[in-house]
Amino acid sequence: MVEVLCDTNFLIHLATKRIKNIDNLDMEIGSISFIVPEVVKNELIRLQEIPEKNQEVTITLNFIKNFKIISINGTYADEELIDYVKNNRSIIGTMDKGLKNKIKKLGSSILSIHNDKIVLES
Repeated sequence: MVEVLCDTNFLIHLATKRIKNIDNLDMEIGSISFIVPEVVKNELIRLQEIPEKNQEVTITLNFIKNFKIISINGTYADEELIDYVKNNRSIIGTMDKGLKNKIKKLGSSILSIHNDKIVLES
């Protein structure tokens, strides 16, 4: 089982867009378990307060309610994910270009969404 730590934007996209290759991921990458850091869940809860984001964030919070939540806390999700990757080689689910580059420099891989397909970048 490959665990993928997800950032906020990745989760929103995963929950609200139709991902074309989601059913084939087991064959392409292996069995995936999406993991939600506590700091990301807290960020989603804060985003729910913004009227124009409320609907997609509510959908996302419902989408992740059966996902494993891990205790990575802090105020800024990107920083916490980078700190986590420094100590634990892992795959991060993100669409943030800056975060992708930092994680790749640390030797970890990225799961991203491009053209409504999930892609693995290393």
